Amino acid sequence: MEAYKELRSFYTGFPLPNDIKFDTELISTVIQKLHCGKGPNIVGLSTEHLLLSHPSLPFILSKLFDLIVLSQQIPAGFRHSYIVPVPKPKDCRTKAIRCNDFREIAISPVLSKRFEHCFLDRFQSLLISGDKQFGFKKGIGCSHAIYTARKGVSNILSGGGSTANLCAIDLSKAFDKVNHHALYIKLMKRYIPVKLLDLLESSISVCYSRVTLLALVVKLSHG
Repeated sequence: MEAYKELRSFYTGFPLPNDIKFDTELISTVIQKLHCGKGPNIVGLSTEHLLLSHPSLPFILSKLFDLIVLSQQIPAGFRHSYIVPVPKPKDCRTKAIRCNDFREIAISPVLSKRFEHCFLDRFQSLLISGDKQFGFKKGIGCSHAIYTARKGVSNILSGGGSTANLCAIDLSKAFDKVNHHALYIKLMKRYIPVKLLDLLESSISVCYSRVTLLALVVKLSHG
């Protein structure tokens, strides 16, 4: 916290390019990539609403997204979501279940997810991770990480007389426990523009979510 405050007080970062806009073509492309059949968000808006909407919607959303970046403020409705607890055990009637026996599925606002996709498309060059980072990347998974580890061990052992030591750490629910200030420091060390940093802080700092038990009741009733 103190390290963040010290670094943030005089942070400037790279300038934000003025020619980057959320045009209608980008919005239309993002909407067309949506998958149907998912649950509606907290206000009842679903993917089908966007796909079957009036053709003027991409134009309206492009102006809204441009205003979000310009004002560096996330709309309050973008921060509201709900969580559906899904039991992990198959036998939910005879076994006493605990909090750790549930998988939490968060249903985010449909428009906020579209803004995130547009944001990543326009500013992906500022958010690129290293080649040895395999998590949360499209088309990359455990097989790539295992191959890299085996390749590294083989290179060490190929010289003869060398020993390779491996250390594995199980970070339980690490993604849910990310320190926000540590994340901001990482971004500042990459000189992310101040406007984008303000926008990210606005989107993360104040979020609201509620837990719905409807799916849990249905699951338990059907065994």
